[in-house]
Amino acid sequence: MPLLGLALATQLASAGDLPDSKLTSGYIDPKVTQENIHSTVCVKGYSKTVRPPSHYTNKLKKTQIIEYGYADANPQHYEEDHLIPLSIGGSPHHPQNLWPQPRLSEWNAEKKDRLEFKIYRLVCDGSVPLDEARQAMAENWIAAYKRYMY
Repeated sequence: MPLLGLALATQLASAGDLPDSKLTSGYIDPKVTQENIHSTVCVKGYSKTVRPPSHYTNKLKKTQIIEYGYADANPQHYEEDHLIPLSIGGSPHHPQNLWPQPRLSEWNAEKKDRLEFKIYRLVCDGSVPLDEARQAMAENWIAAYKRYMY
């Protein structure tokens, strides 16, 4: 996507659609590499084996809603989401890889979930290198959506 397109994608996103990079820059699980994806992330059910418990993510979500300064502080309106998805080797527990993603916006958690599945398939079938996918998600998941979903 041309740089103008990336800038436009960022401008069209509402506050909160993209995480604050100072608070959530993305963080990878160093145990997942391009060389071992077929014995880690590309194994069916892998994400369930590393997903943090809900008591951890619910507590972090409440803290991060305050840190993000969201006017709407209702935790039910957010999904505590991994910026770099577990399905491509994002860190399960590191707070720099988790953020309270709004459920009630155009660029919501449901839309990001669709991208996560698509990018997982592209990584596992060899169409997109693991590091490229991780970087795209960390830098601007909305631009990644426009790149990989269209």
